Amino acid sequence: MLNDPTLQKLKALKLPAFATAWLEQQKNPDMTGVAFDERLGYLVDAECLARENTRLARLLRDAKLKIPTACIEGVDYPAKRELDRAVVRQLATCRWIAEHHNLCISGATGTGKTFLACAFAQQACRHGYRTLYRRSSRFFEELRLAQADGSHGRLLARIARIDVLVLDDWGLSPVTERERRDFHEVLEDRHGERSTIITSQLPPDRFHDHIGDPMTADAICDRLLHNAHRIALKGPSRRRPEKP
Repeated sequence: MLNDPTLQKLKALKLPAFATAWLEQQKNPDMTGVAFDERLGYLVDAECLARENTRLARLLRDAKLKIPTACIEGVDYPAKRELDRAVVRQLATCRWIAEHHNLCISGATGTGKTFLACAFAQQACRHGYRTLYRRSSRFFEELRLAQADGSHGRLLARIARIDVLVLDDWGLSPVTERERRDFHEVLEDRHGERSTIITSQLPPDRFHDHIGDPMTADAICDRLLHNAHRIALKGPSRRRPEKP
């Protein structure tokens, strides 16, 4: 029988799930006939699972996804949407993140770009990657304020350490000179090291013209698009119910 000193030592070693599972084993008469190695395996599995769940909860909390419930399993594939199930399944492996590729999701308003981006971001968290979601307008506003209060360099360094950065609704408004410089800095830090998901109503072949300055646009598009997986969502807005 597990005594109090041993229980306290397990808690001091930060093995709470191990201790809880052991107490449950002690109460279960069916476990008396189970071999020691097998019972120990159950305890180790319980502790590992608890730690994985805790880490996932922390990653999801830090990601600040706009749609926390979005997940790959919740993606649907109506014909009008022209979303390839095989492409989604392949991206769900997160190999593109391990290879430091980007993901560009384009489509008209209401076609589900944000949901799909959040689903891929949630999948990244499930694979242990640090993720951060930002609306593009809010993202560049944060960078502008950081420039004003002297924390710009620290913010750029923090963004550079994020495994998967989600920039939602990019391209809704004209790009300022400050935003061009910041966007270039962010992508330069992440190029070949981290992954970026960008959603936009603009198709990728219009990014260059939207950015404006040709030289900066060349640099941004090269770092963002040359190794990007592209998904173009079609069909009517999913926010409006279809007519019978």
